[in-house]
Amino acid sequence: MRKIDIFDTTLRDGEQSAGINLNTAEKIEIAKQLERLGTTIIEAGFPASSPGDFEAVNRIASTVKNSIVTGLARCIQSDIDATWEAIKVAEQPHIHVFLATSPIHMEYKLKKSEEQVIEQAVEAVKYAKKYFSLVQWSAEDGFRSDRDFLVRIIEKVIEVGATTINVPDTVGYASPQEYGELFKFLRENVRGADKVKFSAHCHDDLGMAVANSIAAIQNGADQVECTINGIGERAGNASLEEIGVAMHIRKDLYQVETGLNLKEIKRTSQLVSRLTGVVIQPNKAVVGKNAFAHESGIHQDGVLKHKETYEIISPALIGEGEVPLVLGKHSGRAAFRDRAVKMGFDLSDEKLNKAFQEFKKLADRKKEITEEDLITLLTEQQVSMEDVPLFELKSVQVSYGTENIPTATASVLTPSGELKTLAATGAGSVEAIFNTLEQLVEATINILDFRVKSVGKGRDALGEAVVNLRYNGFTTTGRDASQDVLEAAAKAYLNAINRHLIQANVFSKQTAEV
Repeated sequence: MRKIDIFDTTLRDGEQSAGINLNTAEKIEIAKQLERLGTTIIEAGFPASSPGDFEAVNRIASTVKNSIVTGLARCIQSDIDATWEAIKVAEQPHIHVFLATSPIHMEYKLKKSEEQVIEQAVEAVKYAKKYFSLVQWSAEDGFRSDRDFLVRIIEKVIEVGATTINVPDTVGYASPQEYGELFKFLRENVRGADKVKFSAHCHDDLGMAVANSIAAIQNGADQVECTINGIGERAGNASLEEIGVAMHIRKDLYQVETGLNLKEIKRTSQLVSRLTGVVIQPNKAVVGKNAFAHESGIHQDGVLKHKETYEIISPALIGEGEVPLVLGKHSGRAAFRDRAVKMGFDLSDEKLNKAFQEFKKLADRKKEITEEDLITLLTEQQVSMEDVPLFELKSVQVSYGTENIPTATASVLTPSGELKTLAATGAGSVEAIFNTLEQLVEATINILDFRVKSVGKGRDALGEAVVNLRYNGFTTTGRDASQDVLEAAAKAYLNAINRHLIQANVFSKQTAEV
């Protein structure tokens, strides 16, 4: 079967989703999981865009060994230089350079003629080839570009060494028939097409990103660019899990293989959802919580008699199978460590001990520790960064009554080691908590979004809170979990403040080094 490379851009295009702000530790954790999933290429970020992105790409490039790591760059030398500095430690250094080619982009954004755009693209690819053996060139807004111009510019960049040609539907405008025909046309008309991979990159503005990606594969694309859970700018990108499972379930039709370890899909989806704070819609194909749920009596009867009456995908295929729960309040540290390793977590002794302590506290309060509980506890430790003094919530108490003004009191250990006890009121319990904790910083904090959801099932389930706020001109997202949703809200608020402190510390260190 023909091999299709999976190019994952969750950490670059996916992070551009409104409200998503991942730190370096979180990006590394997602990259390691993408490696376990078996993605061919991981686009780790845009190194020239910020010191934080540069650090994340560099750390991922030195950590990931079984997937190719790439970074995005505009067709300018400074971007290419920054990407090389970040990526050169990788096993197979790869760069992704792009330049707009549609008439509307060239006229209004670039303000360049066709010949000027060709010259810039060629010079950028030639320069990138001095450092990188693997150079991907993208025609931004390729679908809306003139086909004859596309042929000209693609031939030119192939001549100077491009190894992959990406023709994206940047604005999600294409239909499957049109997008497939474009790849067929390019394959048949571009000189040197047999020397390069053609790649598809589709956005979901009209809900056809996955269908368009598959149409491209059927018409000669060798690579598809996608994200976990379909996250990305505007309506998002093509969903990796949907493409991967579709290729597997209908391999009789598509006759291709992706090399993905499909059993890692569910965990990868959950990890990305948790760290980005983007909730997966219940009816989301493949990974939604209702993907294998049957409410109709007719459907239930059919599934009980034979699964395939209504299930074309086995839950076990994507790692959704039941996991025996062997951990409880009497479990020891060795059993906990063993389970963490089997679940794919690589924690230091200090972080494992902290996770174990939180597990024991939870086990004393809950009747049943679920797989989701363990993922929540272990992930929180896996992505924590402790090289910067942070705020730590010691206790929170809320006084509330329908006839009284909600009042919150909190005790917080500050980065300087001082224990502060603060109190404030609010229109509700959550606002009272936020008003209390805002006194810790000398700035006004604007809450942009606040959400609480359950982790697992039952009345004793963990509540996970996500707080998106603006502080000192920066937008950060914090999250935490607790059986008490008010405690979770307080911890999530402080987590957002702490993430800002970590980012500020990273930036100041890099500025000092420069």
